[in-house]
Amino acid sequence: MSKFLSKGKPLIDPSPSTEFWAGARDIIPLVVGAVPFGIIFGTLATTAGLSPSGTLAMSIFVFAGSSQFIAAGLIAAKTNWLLIVLTTFVVNLRHLLYAVSLLPYAKKLPQMWKMLMAFWLTDESFAVGIRRYESNEQSAFKHWYYIGAALTMYLNWQLCTLLGITTGQLVPNAAEWGLDFAMSVTFIGMVVPYVKNKPMGIAVIVAGVIAVLGYGMPHKLGLMAAAIAGIIAGVLSEKAIEPTASIKN
Repeated sequence: MSKFLSKGKPLIDPSPSTEFWAGARDIIPLVVGAVPFGIIFGTLATTAGLSPSGTLAMSIFVFAGSSQFIAAGLIAAKTNWLLIVLTTFVVNLRHLLYAVSLLPYAKKLPQMWKMLMAFWLTDESFAVGIRRYESNEQSAFKHWYYIGAALTMYLNWQLCTLLGITTGQLVPNAAEWGLDFAMSVTFIGMVVPYVKNKPMGIAVIVAGVIAVLGYGMPHKLGLMAAAIAGIIAGVLSEKAIEPTASIKN
């Protein structure tokens, strides 16, 4: 069992099987946070005009929660397809940052593995997978851990979408219950453990403030502005803090 699990035990004789199931178990807390989000999507997408098969197909082939919500809303508003593609592209640009972080660990893998890791790359799978990759524990099968986590999240998303399609209409005003707040809490839980020094803390604070201020920007451009501002703030603060630390030493 992975040392990242609640029991805190490292893997003994890591193998594809043990890595896969450890990843599947480690992502369960994040899976729980995504459950209401997936159910609400299934419910809202069908009420927005998407067919049940179209809604499920979006989860199967797109598999990007935020983009799916946005796309469903734009489709309901009869928005031009090019604008829908552009908007979802901007929202998903954050995955480029994830991919850059994973690249050193995945570059030697076969192309098929890279394709699977790219398709199943989500905020949750990245948060769990990168922690495993950055661990000091030696294992040649850490990509199996990532796949175990990512596939578990993927299957959960399909199930929740299906529940939203089939039973969501039975719950009146489900979207107004505030259940989607669970995803916000989940994201906070993913970010906080990575704030290990002052530059990281500054980057998170700046990105958070810009995200709030830019919430009303069209096509979710506020997300990209927040990401860019956070990166710049982190880099500048790191450069400012390091010389000070050197002088003290």
